Amino acid sequence: MNSLLKVENLKYKRTIAKKLLLTAPLFFLLVALLQSWFMPPEYAHSWTMVLALIYNWWPVLFIPLGAALVAGLVINQEKRAGNYRAVLIHPISPSYVWLGKIVVLVYHMSLTTLVLMGTTIAFGFITATGPVPWREILVGGAILWITALPQIPIQLLVAHIFGIFACIALGVVGLLGGVLAAQTPYWIYSPWSWPTRLMCPLMGVHPNGTFLPPGDPLRTPMVIPIGVGLAIVSLVVMSLLTALWFGRMEMR
Repeated sequence: MNSLLKVENLKYKRTIAKKLLLTAPLFFLLVALLQSWFMPPEYAHSWTMVLALIYNWWPVLFIPLGAALVAGLVINQEKRAGNYRAVLIHPISPSYVWLGKIVVLVYHMSLTTLVLMGTTIAFGFITATGPVPWREILVGGAILWITALPQIPIQLLVAHIFGIFACIALGVVGLLGGVLAAQTPYWIYSPWSWPTRLMCPLMGVHPNGTFLPPGDPLRTPMVIPIGVGLAIVSLVVMSLLTALWFGRMEMR
């Protein structure tokens, strides 16, 4: 399995998918630099504003579209390289090949989250005043990473069966549906809403980007352990189910 993970990791070297994962968070740093150039010298954000901007837009926009695009690119690259023939000629279970792909993407998503947290800190140093809210940055980043992971096996499966455009279309639908579901009690049924919903009590921000008033139901902190638990269980279950499906399909 270790050799398989190394092979999968090498596939992403110098690919668009890897560059996208590592550079997408830098968009916020560009925004910070533009703001520092054009906003009046006496004006500065609070760290609350910085976190509300980055940790709200990231799950609303970048996670669903980014996961869809990266999964589509990964599967598209695999199909162009021979549709798994170079790997499956070896005595390796196709299910392990699929699981290896998921594990490597989980790893790269962790690197993306580290870049996001670093970008958030840099953004704050450029535009904000006051002490750095380390707890919110670290805990929020970890929650965003965990709750984004169930989308990986789902999007890989859709990309493998229907192609990259269907995968991106699902990401767009997930984006819109996730934002709407995050405001309702039905958020638990949509993996695309979990990152957005859990940022509401942690950052005090509505999915539409406005600050939540004290006592708002969306501030309920109990959703955090529920969402994290759902994400972990869903990642494991969806990874195993899609791996079993892939293994049986490739065996036929």
